[in-house]
Amino acid sequence: MSGGEPILSVKNLRVYFPVTRGGLFGTTMPLKAVDGVSFDMYAGETLGIVGESGSGKSTIGRAVLQLIKSTSGRVVWLGTDIAGKTRTQMKPYRRQMQIVFQDPLASLNPRMTAGDIIAEPLDTFEPGLSADARKRQVQEIMAKVGLLPQMINRYPHEFSGGQNQRIGIARAMILKPKLIVADEPVSSLDVSIRAQIINLLADLQKDSGVALMFISHDLAIVRHVSHRVLVLYLGKIMELAEAQALLSRSRHPYTQALVSAAPVPDPSIEAGKKRIVLQGDLPSPLNPPSGCVFRTRCPIAKPKCAKEIPALESRGGDASHVVACHFPS
Repeated sequence: MSGGEPILSVKNLRVYFPVTRGGLFGTTMPLKAVDGVSFDMYAGETLGIVGESGSGKSTIGRAVLQLIKSTSGRVVWLGTDIAGKTRTQMKPYRRQMQIVFQDPLASLNPRMTAGDIIAEPLDTFEPGLSADARKRQVQEIMAKVGLLPQMINRYPHEFSGGQNQRIGIARAMILKPKLIVADEPVSSLDVSIRAQIINLLADLQKDSGVALMFISHDLAIVRHVSHRVLVLYLGKIMELAEAQALLSRSRHPYTQALVSAAPVPDPSIEAGKKRIVLQGDLPSPLNPPSGCVFRTRCPIAKPKCAKEIPALESRGGDASHVVACHFPS
């Protein structure tokens, strides 16, 4: 999947939020939600971004789409740096880059029918489209995402959670974008529905060639859908590799802990699997640890880890497998 030129290239992305502590005349400190992240994405690829809550996963997705402004760094989309562009300047790129939100019902306007919700992007980017053509395109995408075309005039409260997420996916796909950011798209759904939505996204990707940034805290889901996986901790990349290599030969202690916690379908393997339990909680991004940000919870941390920030680099024969650790296993 990494052949050719990337459609998206993120370079040294930082997103800091100013937080005032100590009341009205207190000091303002930067909350480092994303702190120097770099990666590429290619057409037709699924890049999984995984990490605990508060690691900066969703912030990356929104910063890529310019829904929030980055503090520094570059976001190069098809050769153009879009970082810092205004809302008006971003409009030509919006039809190429779409998002599917975590809470399907909260992301839909309860006063609009399913048909109008799905057609919103058409109304914005193809205002001259006739009513018949508009309805035809809406019903076609509804059928592709598993919704009956006769549901076009129903309202969000008349659908189940899984059906509402299908509406959100249809809205994102109707303009045939090149990239979709799927921000925890199945975390609020019943377990029985999650596999259906994941398989739907995979089928749509296969048919359209869309690139998918799949954000989740659940490595078991991420490994099922991703070609490559990026492991994030406190706004920094810990490891980035092909999905199979990351799962079978993870080199960062944090990745190894995530892999050990992810369930395996084979009961015999699951029963004999060694669990790695991390001690303590995620540190505050207002005051991250010195050196390696993971060192306060790392089972193999040494004095060097407190003094030096580990470089994200290849530590072996596979150049596509990079890890930020002074002592990778």
